[in-house]
Amino acid sequence: MKITELLDRRSISLNGSPASKKEALDQMVALMVKSGKIRDEEAYREEVYHREEEGTTGIGEGIAIPHGKCDAVIRPGLAAMVIKNGVDFDSLDGEPVNLIFLIAAPNTKDNVHLDVLSKLSMLLMDEKFVEDLKNAPTVDKFLEVIDRADQEKADVDDQLAAQAEAGTSENVCRILAVTSCPTGIAHTYMAAEGIEKAAKAAGCFVKVETRGSGGAKNVLTDQEIKDADCIIVAADAQVPMDRFDGKKLIECAVTDGISKADKLVERAMNGEVSVYHADNPASEKEKNGSGSAGHKIYTQLMNGVSHMLPFVVGGGILIALATLLFKNKFTKQERESGPVNFIMGLAFITEGAIPFAASDPLHVLPSCIVGSALAGALSMAFGCTLMAPHGGIFVFPVVTNPLMYFAALVIGTVVGALILGVLKKKIRE
Repeated sequence: MKITELLDRRSISLNGSPASKKEALDQMVALMVKSGKIRDEEAYREEVYHREEEGTTGIGEGIAIPHGKCDAVIRPGLAAMVIKNGVDFDSLDGEPVNLIFLIAAPNTKDNVHLDVLSKLSMLLMDEKFVEDLKNAPTVDKFLEVIDRADQEKADVDDQLAAQAEAGTSENVCRILAVTSCPTGIAHTYMAAEGIEKAAKAAGCFVKVETRGSGGAKNVLTDQEIKDADCIIVAADAQVPMDRFDGKKLIECAVTDGISKADKLVERAMNGEVSVYHADNPASEKEKNGSGSAGHKIYTQLMNGVSHMLPFVVGGGILIALATLLFKNKFTKQERESGPVNFIMGLAFITEGAIPFAASDPLHVLPSCIVGSALAGALSMAFGCTLMAPHGGIFVFPVVTNPLMYFAALVIGTVVGALILGVLKKKIRE
């Protein structure tokens, strides 16, 4: 599949002039809709905005790659816009954005399009390619630039495999890297490209393992890890770390692999890096910016929600109430699934809360924890006891002081729902 097969002519604008990031995103969504690949424009827009809340997709150097993956997408697609005068997009480098590619990905098992999107992401790390796109006088020329680069550049798998063929001298610094992001579509591969280019420019051997939506590729071998001088883990998603025990390791956000690749490689070459120990995973986390304590929390919550399940008991009721009280802070799909959580939550079945916690852990989990803790504390204070280990309202006959037990549940639910409503941002103003 070629990149241009995903890019409809109707979804390309070479003279965009949005006044703000919000306006830019709305115009990009409108362009995508013109291609006929979106069945629900509002649901798709909400997903794009939701992804942007997790972290800006303005990767720097005048480029932004917003994306949305949801059931509102009929088939994969791209939309593109050139903005001659630039627009403030809250980019990582603080500079205006001149080129935007919007990605639409469906929730399907067929991931053929992911390799194509990944290849485009890697191409966007090429300055000449980007300049040619910005200066394309017509849509035909724009597509021609993409087709030419697509033909000249190897596929993602071939590019990754070719990394090990260069820099095999024993005297060069041997750098290994792992890149990953929650969606695994763009940032994963752009970080891989950034680190590879920086390492090769410095004369280093480099091999990058990518962990995207298509699974792990170019996986590092035990021997390669043993021989490595330093390992860079640029990831916002969980990656297997025990294999790096005893190696010098830099751990940072995936965006650092895009915007700070040169500095990462420089640090790896200098050797002023802490040794990673499997029983002490905080060996070398970036102290500033995207590698801050907040980033550590974000990474762990995004990938370890299942470990937090004991804290979301009763979360279903809380979330169901929140979707009714604060409708403008939940997507259409979330609002529709909210009422189902009443029944599941009353039975203390937490599965209904999991999708909400997984998609927005920084807001949902604290609300569930506070609400559940308050309900538990009140039930203890009221002297309530329950002989059955599980069952919610269906085991009320064996609850002592059932009225106050119910009151504790209601109070905890209301407080938790109100906290969630305050913490969550509006989906769209």
